[in-house]
Amino acid sequence: MSELHKFIFDGLPVRGMLVRLTDSWQEILKRRQAAGGYPVEVMHLLGEMAAAGTLMQGNIKFNGALVLQILGDGPVKLAVAEVQPDLSLRATATVTGVVDAGSSLSQLVNVNNEGRCAITLDPKDKLPGQQAYQGVVPLFGDQREKIESLGEVLEHYMLQSEQLDTKLILAADGNVAAGLLVQRLPVKGQGNLEGQIDSDANEDQIGINEDYKRIAMLAGTLKREELLTLDADTILRRLFWEEPITRFEPLTPSFACNCSRERVGNMLRGLGPEEVESVIAERGNVGVTCEFCGAQYDFDPVDAAQIFTHPGRQHPPPATVQ
Repeated sequence: MSELHKFIFDGLPVRGMLVRLTDSWQEILKRRQAAGGYPVEVMHLLGEMAAAGTLMQGNIKFNGALVLQILGDGPVKLAVAEVQPDLSLRATATVTGVVDAGSSLSQLVNVNNEGRCAITLDPKDKLPGQQAYQGVVPLFGDQREKIESLGEVLEHYMLQSEQLDTKLILAADGNVAAGLLVQRLPVKGQGNLEGQIDSDANEDQIGINEDYKRIAMLAGTLKREELLTLDADTILRRLFWEEPITRFEPLTPSFACNCSRERVGNMLRGLGPEEVESVIAERGNVGVTCEFCGAQYDFDPVDAAQIFTHPGRQHPPPATVQ
């Protein structure tokens, strides 16, 4: 069963989370099997994104969808992981080129340094005129050197957007997508996850930074194989056996897709009647496959005509029109 474990380091403005996606991640891969599955390298990237998206959603407690996207200029043009407030998640990737065995992150999505990572926070109940918030970071460093770790890309994003030092370890295979996040929090006037820190009881800022650096260094010793094969209790005990930790009840991420016939109809409406009619003239109907879950939606000429007589909001799922 998939689990998200939250914990705090007692007396320190440092929090952590550990996620292990098992059944939910396997369901994502299963839904892709009909389309031939993913190359191993793409599967690893998408699993890391699913784990990272779950950690980030659990970290901010946002009442809306958190969408993590990588837009690439390599064989992977788009990879998406979407996590809802209840930690239901879905993920997909669009592969348009040949993926060589052993391809790195930059070879998959950042061949010409044009790749980008976007994090979108889409509120569940938008106010009039309210737009989703989106932050974008490049897949290269300050000296334009290519970054080969998704964790490092997201660490840079969180430092930019939240001004919080973060250590993020990610890994995925065909069975498990997992991640460990450790984050330094500001002290004054801030809560530390479910607990509250008394700023008068902490060291000065230099001491606080040293505490975080020590814990981040311990987190950095976690090996990929350990993250994928060991349970949460074993990982936390091995890494932080000298650190007093308070743990909270684990949460349960799950796979879910919110595609529907109505949402697909809205997408077709956005294409316009001429585009839809041309597909019907050629094939007799319009078939749309959700790229997240593989669900198939078919519209005959009568169905298609009704789309344009009933206005609706456009919230299209990533889909392939057939």
